[in-house]
Amino acid sequence: MRKNTLQQDLTTWFKYNQRDLPWRENQDPYRIWVSEVMLQQTRVETVIPFYHRFIEKFPTVEALASADEEHVLKAWEGLGYYSRVRNLQSAVREVSENYNGVVPNTSEEISSLKGVGPYTAGAILSIAYDQPEPAVDGNVMRVLSRIYNIWDDVSKQKTRKNFEEIIRELLIDTDPSMFNQGLMELGALICTPRSPSCETCPVQVHCLAYEKGVQAELPVKKKKKAPKPKKMAAVFLKNENGEVLIHRRPNTGLLARLWEFPNHETIEKAGSQQEQLGAFLQQEFNIKAIIGHEIQQVEHVFSHLVWNITIYEGELLGEKFEDEDFHWVNATKIKQYPFPVSHQKIIAQNIKEE
Repeated sequence: MRKNTLQQDLTTWFKYNQRDLPWRENQDPYRIWVSEVMLQQTRVETVIPFYHRFIEKFPTVEALASADEEHVLKAWEGLGYYSRVRNLQSAVREVSENYNGVVPNTSEEISSLKGVGPYTAGAILSIAYDQPEPAVDGNVMRVLSRIYNIWDDVSKQKTRKNFEEIIRELLIDTDPSMFNQGLMELGALICTPRSPSCETCPVQVHCLAYEKGVQAELPVKKKKKAPKPKKMAAVFLKNENGEVLIHRRPNTGLLARLWEFPNHETIEKAGSQQEQLGAFLQQEFNIKAIIGHEIQQVEHVFSHLVWNITIYEGELLGEKFEDEDFHWVNATKIKQYPFPVSHQKIIAQNIKEE
């Protein structure tokens, strides 16, 4: 395998075949940073409209740094993995305070920012600043596993480090931005997880796995555990004014500080879901309510668990409940709050425009 020929074949292909993506309009490090955070565990087609809306609201480091967190979460609503945007805003505030609003261009400085791991740092430094830094994601590991016929488990940190060293060598005497993006694009469009398009691959002549006919068996990756199911009960609780009660989740943990309808994990053989939910609301928050009939079923799959939520209609007993983490909202006000996807489904079915 000739390194120089591989570099040239890949960068030439990328130059003429790259997708027209909004974060490729320029080399603005902030916009590249936003796109890379959004693209973690999310498909390009899903990200594009979110990216446009997010950049429209927060076009600069200063705009995002000074924004209210709830407005930022609302702009991110529907993308999931909300810790990504919390970390992004925290890191952007560091850039605003410590680097005069300029995204740092050294590995040491950028890697010190909250939520910026080796891949994100490498992507920003190579794409925005043309520095020879590796950016190793799942696409890149798949491509290199096949080109070099590597059978190490790509889920292991040691394997990732090995790929980083391979890329450092490949980045010598080439355009870092074009080469790294070319690897990513090749994995997204040609060297796909299943049924790779080897016949149209621009670096097929360099691929040892193709030569041996084992490309479909690579990369090697340990299988993840199946997500754990969890039964939940939620209440669509109204007061005498027709307003519905929503609750803000805790400051830490899964979906931190997003809003939701009051809910509780339920257990088999511990009474009906209505009884368990009613008891939880009274014991935990001193909310007295009648939990009525079922109005909806919602399933939402996370990487590690599955929420199976049964939604019940509810009626408040006694005076209107007041608390800073509970708000009574109508159909207009509820639009201002960020909700996880599972509870957006509840809104869509049960709240009509006024």
